[in-house]
Amino acid sequence: MINKSILTNYVGRITSALKNAGVQSVVISPGSRSTPLAYAFALSKSFNVYTQIDERSAGFFALGLAKASRMPVVLLCTSGTAASNYFPAITEAHYARIPLIAITADRPHELREVGAPQAIDQIRLYGEHVKLSVDFPLAENNADINDYIERNVQRTVSVALTEPMGPIHLNIPFREPLLIDMDMELPTLSFKKYFKAKPTLDSASTRQIETILEASEQGIIIVGELTEHLDKASFWAFAKALNWPVLCDPLSNLRTEIPEDCIDLCIDQYDALLKSEQFGQSVLPETVIRFGAQPVSKPLSLYLKNHRPANYFVVDEDPQFRDSLGVVTHHIQSPTEAVLQVNVEKERHTYTNRWIEANELLSSMLDEYAPTANDEGTYAHVLFEHLPNSVDLISGSSMPIRDVDTFFRKTKRDIQIFANRGTNGIDGVVSTALGIQANRQRPAWLLIGDLSFLHDVNGLIASRFHETDLTIVIMNNDGGGIFSFLPQAAVESHFEDLFGTPTGLTFEHIAAMYGAQYKSISTVEAFKDELVRKKEKPLRIIEVFTNRQENVEAHRELWNKMVKRLENGD
Repeated sequence: MINKSILTNYVGRITSALKNAGVQSVVISPGSRSTPLAYAFALSKSFNVYTQIDERSAGFFALGLAKASRMPVVLLCTSGTAASNYFPAITEAHYARIPLIAITADRPHELREVGAPQAIDQIRLYGEHVKLSVDFPLAENNADINDYIERNVQRTVSVALTEPMGPIHLNIPFREPLLIDMDMELPTLSFKKYFKAKPTLDSASTRQIETILEASEQGIIIVGELTEHLDKASFWAFAKALNWPVLCDPLSNLRTEIPEDCIDLCIDQYDALLKSEQFGQSVLPETVIRFGAQPVSKPLSLYLKNHRPANYFVVDEDPQFRDSLGVVTHHIQSPTEAVLQVNVEKERHTYTNRWIEANELLSSMLDEYAPTANDEGTYAHVLFEHLPNSVDLISGSSMPIRDVDTFFRKTKRDIQIFANRGTNGIDGVVSTALGIQANRQRPAWLLIGDLSFLHDVNGLIASRFHETDLTIVIMNNDGGGIFSFLPQAAVESHFEDLFGTPTGLTFEHIAAMYGAQYKSISTVEAFKDELVRKKEKPLRIIEVFTNRQENVEAHRELWNKMVKRLENGD
């Protein structure tokens, strides 16, 4: 039997080392085997501790915290399938480059693979989806073990934070008894300072980039989702010096808080613009610079793949760069800020003006379109125009993020946009939104489809344990709306059973169960009225009922009108 003071010292060293490594937030799912660490986190007073009883939702809640803060966040669970339920969030964190620290409590070595309850093989459970996995030793009174804890906690968190950031896994076994000494003072470790070098471009690379940019009359800047904090002032100074159009994916967060003298360079209608082959041919770029991930827009991806610019720079901190289109000619492994120091100044070219004028034309069409239509795009447009200053918008995958791309227009308001686009899944979105709101501590709005909401209804449990300020707008088209835009929809046989998957469910009873403010909506006017209504409860659910087929027809009609006006000028 282990001495209680030894166990207390062991878990105290782990939590102290995590604090020294920069961890501020911990998400705990209750369970027996993780008891010693759960108590240590709760007693330390050094962490923001969140509780989520569903491990799958807990994983996405922690993902939201880490996504918003760009700081490492700890996940703690008991042994067995509890650890398996972290896998979806860890997978998203891997591809979205989010620093999650999954701590899975485990049975001691003598109880592994012998039929003991709640004992599964947790060694390297998450495979290649984590950057590092460490199986810790059992607690014992040993100075070398104490050093091992401090060294490996700092090492693993450093790995998580090294660009490209990503999740890591600590598997920590405990023998019974599992109670620690609640009156014993937890150890405080001496803080060891770790220095991280900030890479910059060497002079030769800088000059090579400058030479290409200076020689290119027709160029565009593309910005996708970034995992790093972007200095917007530096970015827009770089864009203004080049005088090139900037195609801003909504997750770049460059459509918001735009300086007055740069707002025309922000092209927010590129998805619709590039549906026109005629327009695309008229603005073929010689050079492209992309920061961050490839944007959501499929027309943009097809455009780049088909026309293959002579120079295509991708700025990415990962040596295994993201080039799903196979068109990149120059990979710059560096943080964004290093390339923003490249100094090239150019006069405004007619090429840039063509992009700006076309963008303004299609933007004006949205103003004409919104009051007359009754599809999901209109509802999204009305929602985005209504959003006040200093709020966050979280988007679901599938249709919501595409409507954000089309209908969220550039603005001077402070609105931060988030989505899970590492793997583009529809699971865990509610929990991610709650985690983002918990970190940001300001009002948040979630736009989500009915199936995605159903996938993570359990995530609402977090609102019972933590302060919440979240409005959820559910686009309920009774099924998988995105499939109605795909070729499968043309084959009526089994479409509804396999892809449409209507459930016939509505969510007023879910809202009542969680004590949420609720309103069902079936017209744009009623939606507008609800959006200006005072939010009376921490959690609000607005359920908007739409028709999948009518939504497809309305979107396609709008796109066709945009292309026609763009090409014919009428």
